[in-house]
Amino acid sequence: MDKEVLSFAVEKTHELMNAASCSKEAKAAAQTWLDAVGTENEAAATTTYIAELEADIMPVDGLIGFAESDMGAQVFGADKAKEVAAHAKGIKAAGAKYCDCPACAAAEAILGKKDDILK
Repeated sequence: MDKEVLSFAVEKTHELMNAASCSKEAKAAAQTWLDAVGTENEAAATTTYIAELEADIMPVDGLIGFAESDMGAQVFGADKAKEVAAHAKGIKAAGAKYCDCPACAAAEAILGKKDDILK
């Protein structure tokens, strides 16, 4: 991976890890990847990290479904769940494929350079 792509991935990885919406699994995979950069374990950690991001990123339709569910109301609170659902419908109408929370936004940015990262 070239230095520019590496710098971008490291920056977005820190954004991901600092996001309140980042799952513990994604945070652990991110830290493992950061620790492996420049070592013999980098390729394997990169593959694992990318797979974790692909598993964790929330498609916008999934966000809408979750926000409109009973579980979404329990997690967000009834009023906030309605706001989240409305927001998700708005970003979907504007062409978004994924949730735009800080963790998903960072994951989407990293996955956008997946081919360059996996080189």
